[in-house]
Amino acid sequence: MVVVSLAAMLETLSKGFRLAREKLTGQAELSEENIEAALRDVRMSLLEADVALPVVRSFLQRVKDKSVGQIVKLRAKAEVPSDGKSGEKSLKSMEVTPDWHFIKICQEELTALMGNAEGGPTEFNWAKKGPTVIMMVGLQGSGKTTTVGKLARWLHKIHKRKPLLVAADVYRPAAVQQLQVIGDKLGMTVFTGDGKNPVEICDEAYKYAYTKGYEVVLLDTAGRLAIDEPLMKELDQIKSRVKPQEVFLVVDSMIGQDAVNTARTFHERVATTGFILTKLDGDARGGAALTIREVTGQPIRFLGVGESLDKIEEFRPEGLASRILGMGDIVGLMKDFEQVVDTQKAEQDAMRMLKGKFDMQDFLEQISVIQQLGSLKDILAKMPMFGMQLPEGANIDDGELIKIKAMISSMTMTERRQPELFIETSWEQVISGGQVKGRRRVANYVESRVRRIARGSGRKETEVMELLHKFALMRQMMLSMGAQAGLLGKIPGLRSLGKLKQMAGMDLGAMMNAAGMPQMEGRRSAPRPNVDKKRDKIKRKAAKEARKRNNKKK
Repeated sequence: MVVVSLAAMLETLSKGFRLAREKLTGQAELSEENIEAALRDVRMSLLEADVALPVVRSFLQRVKDKSVGQIVKLRAKAEVPSDGKSGEKSLKSMEVTPDWHFIKICQEELTALMGNAEGGPTEFNWAKKGPTVIMMVGLQGSGKTTTVGKLARWLHKIHKRKPLLVAADVYRPAAVQQLQVIGDKLGMTVFTGDGKNPVEICDEAYKYAYTKGYEVVLLDTAGRLAIDEPLMKELDQIKSRVKPQEVFLVVDSMIGQDAVNTARTFHERVATTGFILTKLDGDARGGAALTIREVTGQPIRFLGVGESLDKIEEFRPEGLASRILGMGDIVGLMKDFEQVVDTQKAEQDAMRMLKGKFDMQDFLEQISVIQQLGSLKDILAKMPMFGMQLPEGANIDDGELIKIKAMISSMTMTERRQPELFIETSWEQVISGGQVKGRRRVANYVESRVRRIARGSGRKETEVMELLHKFALMRQMMLSMGAQAGLLGKIPGLRSLGKLKQMAGMDLGAMMNAAGMPQMEGRRSAPRPNVDKKRDKIKRKAAKEARKRNNKKK
């Protein structure tokens, strides 16, 4: 299996919509002719993503019916702040061009295609009395047992519920042991019911949970390599005995159209209340997400986006629709941040940044937070409008963070807290026209420290110096932008951020001084951006002429 990010998986779906918008840019009207041309790209992307043909046809027809005849510069009203001080808002008109109106229609139809009537996530059907029972079903190999652990962790973390994991798969070798390992990792109880059949295990687990105060019971039922009658009969018996509030079908998204067929069959037999799509971080094309609800009438409830137990997302159809269209998912991004960021500490860090006290240790902690959120490409894809700015096939290397982390980890705690220790200064004479005009301070990297960090991290000395150089840039940026830059603004070398582009031509020495570090000049400093070559040539020529005059005097 080729492992990729969720953002990479969505590229197939996004490509057609991006090309369609480009074809409509500059058009004065959404006519049947230009709409048809734009929809050809959308049709191709949907089919390549393995969306069922009947679903593709109905979706395109709805978009076409809503789009044809729309005139350029449609007026829309929006609430905006009336000034920069008061909290008052006023209504202002905005112009919406046909290409963006087309995207808006696509977003509405994609959301309706994947979600409930309101577009948001479906609420849990909690038990009115006693523990809530969630029955997990699916074919063997779909990732069902791992998903049980992921969902248990999510319910405990988000809803503060105490879950009981139930090992009801007595057929697959080591299935019970696998769930026990997951339970140990999570610090949660696993009910096994040794020697009993699955129906009895589930029944006794419910009674146990009721008496012991567990709030959620997660039943990990058996799967098969294919749907068969004994499997369905057993699921019917379990459902009849324990009467679960939710029946979730775990579906491997990598099997394409077969995922939809599996979902339809399970729903017809055991009346599933929702689906969990797994392995969306793998070589999946995403078509199942757009097809399952249309075919079965039941919503997708969760997405499995990685192997670790924290890699599960509550399915938000409007968020996925926006990401497909390159418009980001800020709500989803904030939900991700809430799970990994300590709000109180984040506020303290922001105040330290405003005061210019941000150091390498803080930087190391922020990198760890970013890594918990997922790949950089996925994070950027959730930022509004950022997805559209990324070139097709753009590769954002997460390995750069690992390299940076290794270099910072090789520093002592004192060096992390005081990065200026890597700089030593001296004074040299300033000579002009053969005469001493004054003195200037020259800063060089401390070679012994740089060499030690390079050796300890397995990187080159030039890479260590580059990190220090970029850290100075980043520190100055934090001083100027405060906490507004967010976590992504703290990553050295993320040149796509507009602020870094603006700063590219600034004097590095000035930034070092503003950040509480000495001015860096001299041979051992990292190359300054946008060096004035003409000015340096004049300086070299003047110095050469001065040396000649001095030699003649001698």
